[in-house]
Amino acid sequence: MTATCLPRPRTLRLPLLGLLLAASLALTACSSAMLKLKQVMPAPVVDKGDRLPPASAPASAASPTQAPPQTPPQQAAAALAGPPALPWLAPASLALPVNPGAGSYALHPGAQPLAEQLARKYQLDPVWAVSVLAQAQSSESVTRLIMPAANPGAKNWAAYRARFIDPIRLKAGVQFWRKNEALLQKAEAQYGVPREIIAGIIGIETTYGRNTGTFRVLDVLTTLSLDFPKGRSDRSAFFQDELGQFLRLCAEQQLDPLSVQGSFAGAIGLPQFMPSSIRRLAVDFDGDGKIDLRRSDADAIGSVAHFLAESGWRKGMPTHYIVLPPADTTARETLLAPDIQPTFTSQAFKELGARLDSPGQKHEGPLALVQLQNGGADPTYIAGTENFYAITRYNQSSYYALAVIEMARTLGQAVKSDRD
Repeated sequence: MTATCLPRPRTLRLPLLGLLLAASLALTACSSAMLKLKQVMPAPVVDKGDRLPPASAPASAASPTQAPPQTPPQQAAAALAGPPALPWLAPASLALPVNPGAGSYALHPGAQPLAEQLARKYQLDPVWAVSVLAQAQSSESVTRLIMPAANPGAKNWAAYRARFIDPIRLKAGVQFWRKNEALLQKAEAQYGVPREIIAGIIGIETTYGRNTGTFRVLDVLTTLSLDFPKGRSDRSAFFQDELGQFLRLCAEQQLDPLSVQGSFAGAIGLPQFMPSSIRRLAVDFDGDGKIDLRRSDADAIGSVAHFLAESGWRKGMPTHYIVLPPADTTARETLLAPDIQPTFTSQAFKELGARLDSPGQKHEGPLALVQLQNGGADPTYIAGTENFYAITRYNQSSYYALAVIEMARTLGQAVKSDRD
């Protein structure tokens, strides 16, 4: 598939762009100390809440730190003095591009309205938000990679497993385990998620940090927000929200929004969290006062464990059981209908003709009959528990979840063999 063509560049609304250009010129008169800034500094977050109050909201009572109401003479003096000084400065390095090239979002007709919308929703400085999106570049690679494969072929669990559980990944996993064993134990104790599962996810996602992605996240999320490719279900609204979450994240953590790299879908760091998941579920597991999923093994380990715990992981519960599906087609389809959502009790499995192994027959709680295709061979079936379902909250695929489980099991054996 080819990428959707960008609209013909048109000039954005002039008032705000004029303000931006004027602000950029004004910066040349700043003090020499400001001119020495070399890094892009995010604008401050307006407030700690998620949304600004509506314009019609009644004014709240003045707090002890607020200035007293102005008298008419004071109001007149304030009017003569002009608007109050802004508590921030837009960095010079975020000025609008002078000669934006092909693919630049500086002149895309939807960029400024989207930036202003996200600034309101996520309480960001709108001038900063507009200037950041003006730096984004459309990516044909992103629009191509986000599309389903043209000829995906038959699903094959055995091939999928072999793709992820290989000697290189296992060797890297053993090294990661040795280096971070105390952290893995701590995360298991705190969140109830086995250390093998935590390490398994990081291994499947990025081979323990070796492949975290080389796409600029700003470009990815802006492209998928404003130019989501045709030919599949439109998810531009999802990526617009992730773009807003990313801008807010950069403001909160003082990140340079132009330097953060990730996957072709905008996932970041060792565990490949989307920006919304970083803001909601990532944790500062090394206690250094910041969350860094790109460089901190500790934060990645703690964040994966926290993600699964918040997704419904239950300590001590198996992920799945061995099962023979019903021979009757109608009964089998009944059990398969909810897909990976645990729905049926072990007794219901029995009544519909499914044969669970001995531990599965004693399971308390819902189960799902999960089917994994093996190309032209017979499918593989398992009975997934709530913990299997929790892993699919990370990636909504039964193949992915079972690959994580198999990676966890194989890695645990490799670590044990390495010690012996």
